[in-house]
Amino acid sequence: MTVYPLSFSLFGLEVTGFGIMMMVAFLGSGWVMQLELKRRGLNPDFSADIVLAGVVGGILGARLWYVALHGGPLLSRAGLVWYGGFLGGVAAVLAMSWWKRVPVRFTFELTAPALALGHGLGRVGCFLVQDDYGVPTTLPWAMKFPEGQPPTTAASLARWGVDVPAGTPPDAVLAVHPTQLYEVAALLFMFWLLWRLRRHRHAVGWLFGVYLGAVGLERFLVEFLRAKDDRLLGVFTLAQVTSLALLAVGVGVMILLRRADGFTVAPKDGLAPR
Repeated sequence: MTVYPLSFSLFGLEVTGFGIMMMVAFLGSGWVMQLELKRRGLNPDFSADIVLAGVVGGILGARLWYVALHGGPLLSRAGLVWYGGFLGGVAAVLAMSWWKRVPVRFTFELTAPALALGHGLGRVGCFLVQDDYGVPTTLPWAMKFPEGQPPTTAASLARWGVDVPAGTPPDAVLAVHPTQLYEVAALLFMFWLLWRLRRHRHAVGWLFGVYLGAVGLERFLVEFLRAKDDRLLGVFTLAQVTSLALLAVGVGVMILLRRADGFTVAPKDGLAPR
């Protein structure tokens, strides 16, 4: 199957599938947090504060991580790295939570399902602009991206250290694993699970540990199929090393907060109903 990127012009501005899905991801994440705040009888406007902080911190962090790895100007529309976006977004949301005098543990608990949903929707955007794809494969659902970033040509893949069949013309477009869609499926399942677990009896903040462990494991596994050039420890990529760190932290949080401990959230300051 040959797939082309989604891109069009609107009033002289270029609109891409990635930009559309980024907007959908932030709106969807804000919506599910708003639902949970309403269920708890707390101020639903706090979800908008989280989204705003996540947008600013996430985009800045994703760009800074990319520049640190690959160089280039900081102010550019190209090049975002999820781990940088995650860390930048977390830092910005924590700062906002402290400013609003909202307990950090509650903020972590609230954002866990929303992060999984937003990440999954964002990966749809990666598919629509055709980056973050996998290595060549002959599976029936393999896809060719002749206008990908970069195109899935034999020459482009070889520059990333990906094995291509001997004698393949450099300009031949190869079919690859649509790893973006693999992640969409995994992350949406993760959201479903976290959304159900939010009613499970546990200490406030435990749900964020589940998210960290699940997303770390998911990314560690999918990286084996990604077309990458950042192998760090043998066959392992930088993203996999980071994934293992997230997995370890997530398991630690789950162990630490595995039982309800009487921690409560008072409806005050940034959480007070208006």
